[in-house]
Amino acid sequence: MHRFSHKITNSQESISQQTQLGQMCGSKQLFRDRYEILQILGRGGFGITFLAKNAVLPGNPLCVIKQLCPKVTNPQSWQRACMRFEKEARTLGQLGSHSQIPMLLDYFQSNGEFFLIQEYVPGLTLAREVRQTGIKTEASVKQFLQELLPVLQYIHKHHVIHRDIKPQNLLRCEYDGRVVLIDFGAVKEQLVDVCENSINQAANTNFIGTRGFAPPEQFSLRPVYASDIYALGVTCIYMLTAKSPLEFEYDANTGEICWQKEVNISYSFAQILGKMVKVALNDRFKTADEVMKALGNQSYVPTLADCLTTQKSTEKLNNKSITQHENENFHETPDVYMSPAARTASAIRKWKGRVK
Repeated sequence: MHRFSHKITNSQESISQQTQLGQMCGSKQLFRDRYEILQILGRGGFGITFLAKNAVLPGNPLCVIKQLCPKVTNPQSWQRACMRFEKEARTLGQLGSHSQIPMLLDYFQSNGEFFLIQEYVPGLTLAREVRQTGIKTEASVKQFLQELLPVLQYIHKHHVIHRDIKPQNLLRCEYDGRVVLIDFGAVKEQLVDVCENSINQAANTNFIGTRGFAPPEQFSLRPVYASDIYALGVTCIYMLTAKSPLEFEYDANTGEICWQKEVNISYSFAQILGKMVKVALNDRFKTADEVMKALGNQSYVPTLADCLTTQKSTEKLNNKSITQHENENFHETPDVYMSPAARTASAIRKWKGRVK
């Protein structure tokens, strides 16, 4: 069963009165002779999103219609906007072949507005999931990273920066539990650039992203692939604490979020998260591959700290090391002193034996 509310807010009523699709919402009138508009899903600074169903296809599958409303002042700018939209929509179409990115079903322009028709993915956003079930464990956040990092790797290889990764733009599909990345900022940013330049040839000052999740270079309108890494790291901190980044204090010297005391995670994982959310680009992970490698290495780091300093070692009387099996059956061996280096070597040998 698809989950969506039929409750209409005051802002949605305003949208209904202002837009063609809003006026069609809830009626049997079809948009482009096939889409029945069911409800308004949301509104951003550059467009409106509607839930619709295809009344022509068998089964009347649900879809999402994104209406982008650029402010273009002259025919030349409109032509450039059309070309940008065409290019970016094609890129989204290519990305949609990935199972964790909604498929682009159609795109077109009509009456000075652009429309994207995308696959509807039923499920809860990570923001709502955390509100309903509480904070996540270290293990579940690691699992989330292992699911999403390959998606970032995929979109970056297609030369796309998402620009707006946050819990509200990550869906847990109710059918199979996969994490789906939605609402790419690429198309919006390209169209904003055209519209701003059509009004004023000065530098573009329109920011695409979300405060707290976007790193400083994105506010400077110079996003890089590592900008998505930063937003993903802040999203992980949200999952561990249920706090938005604006609720934390910030280090006055570095500008970084003071989050470490709010979480209960291992030191090694805290190091990885800390490097994901470094303000300075030179200190941050540059690519999804680097984060994946760090997570992979963490899985193989032996936890030797306890046994190196607190456990006594037993040996045979002839000073030869004994195996674990022999140790279990050789209780009469007296404790003997071992140097720190010898204890380290012994612990590593035992750990390697367990791994093998």
